[in-house]
Amino acid sequence: MEGLFITFEGPDGGGKTTQIHKAAVALRAQGYEVVESREPGGTSLAEEVRQLVLSAELPLTNTTQTLLFLAARSEHVDKLLRPAVRAGKIVLCDRFCDSTFVYQGLANGLKLEELSELRQLNAAATEGFMPALTLVLDGRPEVLAKRRDARGVKDRFEIKGLEFQQALRNGFLTLAQAEPTRFAVINAEGSEDEVHAAIMKAILAKLGK
Repeated sequence: MEGLFITFEGPDGGGKTTQIHKAAVALRAQGYEVVESREPGGTSLAEEVRQLVLSAELPLTNTTQTLLFLAARSEHVDKLLRPAVRAGKIVLCDRFCDSTFVYQGLANGLKLEELSELRQLNAAATEGFMPALTLVLDGRPEVLAKRRDARGVKDRFEIKGLEFQQALRNGFLTLAQAEPTRFAVINAEGSEDEVHAAIMKAILAKLGK
């Protein structure tokens, strides 16, 4: 029996890492086998790429970033994600292809209809592997910025400021509006428990529970 691939997306500071772990704990308590992963990452090679693409000190063009992300994703899908889903597991992943479409596409000035090249590159890298459900943890940039500041970690995207964070938010909401059957938008400004409850409702609905 096939498993389920679920991705968590949204602007920085939405609480994806925390909520992925809470959802994993809840699903395991119901008897599901769950794999938690992230992008870039999930394999040794992909984690090495992560250090490159997120470093604020290393200058990278948008094209270079895109190709590095896709190389890491190809490895991630082949070595971890697809085998886990085929084994009947639920995979919860912190970011996937939609981050590429937003960070390297929509937030950099492309329109939705201009994403075809990025979509083709992603399809080649993943051999068509896509999430069954994508949860966008959405919130106002000024609210999420306070969470990022408390965390004290700045990568190349977080240092671009609130205007870029707003462009990211708009990009994710644009994708969600275009594919309402795959996406669910979650209000990330609520309490941890409120956000968790909304996430579990969406996941259980996808599982038919």
